[in-house]
Amino acid sequence: MKQKSFFKLAVSAFALCGALHLFAADYKQTFVNPIYEGADPFVYKHTDGFYYFCQSEGDKGIAVWKSPKLTDKGVKRVVWKAPDTGWNTSQVWAPELHYLQGKWYIYYAADSGKNIDHRTGVLRSKTQDQQGEYEDMGIVYTGDEIETKKNNRWAIDATPLQMNGKLYLIWSGWEGYDDDIQSLYIAEMKNPWTAATNRVKMAENDTYVWEKVSEKANQRGLNEAAQILRNEDKIYVIYSCSGSWEPTYKLAQLSIEKGQDPMNPENWKKKDEPVFQGTDEVYGTGHCCFTKSPDGTEDWMMYHSKISKRHGWQRNVRIEKFGWNPDGSPDFGKPTPEGTVLQKPSGEKLPESASHFTDSFSSGRWDNWVYYGYNRFIDVRSEKLVLGINPGWGIANNYRSGEKAVIRDMLWDDFVYYAKVKVVKGGRDAGLIFRVNHPAVGYDAMKGYFAGIIPQNNIAVLGKMDGENWKELARKEIPLKQGKDYHLKVMAKGENIEFFINNEKQIEVKDDDYSSGLAGVRVIDSEAEFDNIKIRRR
Repeated sequence: MKQKSFFKLAVSAFALCGALHLFAADYKQTFVNPIYEGADPFVYKHTDGFYYFCQSEGDKGIAVWKSPKLTDKGVKRVVWKAPDTGWNTSQVWAPELHYLQGKWYIYYAADSGKNIDHRTGVLRSKTQDQQGEYEDMGIVYTGDEIETKKNNRWAIDATPLQMNGKLYLIWSGWEGYDDDIQSLYIAEMKNPWTAATNRVKMAENDTYVWEKVSEKANQRGLNEAAQILRNEDKIYVIYSCSGSWEPTYKLAQLSIEKGQDPMNPENWKKKDEPVFQGTDEVYGTGHCCFTKSPDGTEDWMMYHSKISKRHGWQRNVRIEKFGWNPDGSPDFGKPTPEGTVLQKPSGEKLPESASHFTDSFSSGRWDNWVYYGYNRFIDVRSEKLVLGINPGWGIANNYRSGEKAVIRDMLWDDFVYYAKVKVVKGGRDAGLIFRVNHPAVGYDAMKGYFAGIIPQNNIAVLGKMDGENWKELARKEIPLKQGKDYHLKVMAKGENIEFFINNEKQIEVKDDDYSSGLAGVRVIDSEAEFDNIKIRRR
């Protein structure tokens, strides 16, 4: 039952040797990319020790996720939905969460349904809860007539810069009203939501051919998605260039000395080569942000990449550790291929062996689970966990990837695992995954076992994945119906694995490739409900 996959995990011989070494050492201390589906990632590490991930919710809202880890986005809360009318009803892009002047602020781009009308908006927290209520502070003026605030201009990817005791805002804007020529602009701010000056273009957007769309001399320059990175006596602005829909999307660098005026374009120095770009195996690496490891000893970058070389915006998110050059500038190296085993950020909490777990989803939330798939294809409805579901609002760039969810931070070796499963739509696979190592976004992007049902083929199946490929271990033909509840049970002890449906044993195999790991649920090109999940150690 080889699965069609958009995510072919290519690993070089060198990387594979390193991966095998790390895996042999301890899979609990390692992870693989991509860590989640999506684009335009942003994470803020607060003084409370938590990471706060901010992400567009289907282009129609904004979600904030809270986690003590970088490799796990944690618990999700939708903090804002776009209104039904007004300037910001649609195309909510690239939100960022920042703590400024004692409040939480979210900068985001949105429009009324036409890209030409994109503007930057600001939300302000009503409390100190990052996942609580926010109030709309309106549009930031990003034009050239600050006195009258007439003729506002297209603006996306806003990020604040605190420098020399002042607050500035940097964004990507169009020079005219409709010319679609994106450059980086900066303005001094009166407060986090009000511009105090006209905008200033920080640098030309086509100094080098590699900044241009398609890396062609006759194409326009395109600069966007600026992020601030500080080291020693310099401030670096790492920005994205070329087209976000292309495999040539990459990162570039401006820098300025501390104490200099950021409103003077002459003070910004552009590096003459990209600082991070794709390879033959990783495409369109851009729109990054930066943070520290949990213990503060390591520097990490989060960025998105395309899932293929085809033009388009289907992307996933990765994290990588980076270092510094002798001159103090960042050294991002090269992106590692999907499936490469990497050491987790220093100080990150590791999963532990568990004795028992239950979840009936009576809370209406899936807070105990880590999800790998398109971020809109998971929900809790009628006290059931639903994978592969269309939520009915705010879908953008949706694609199937073999959606799966694993129980957070709990490891199992010998166990009994129960769950009620119903395939609602699609008729394809739905079932249980166990002894899972290195889960990631992708059809076969995990190491471990799957036991499930395929109603359209009247098949019960048990197999395993190695991070790249599916291998069927056994199957049995039994009568199955889409829309009917089935009670699944897996019993594992050592190399012995037994799979039951409605208390009748269907499959028994011996396999010792994976002896311990996470447990969860999985669907393939289907919508399925999961309920009454119970696991106990044997």
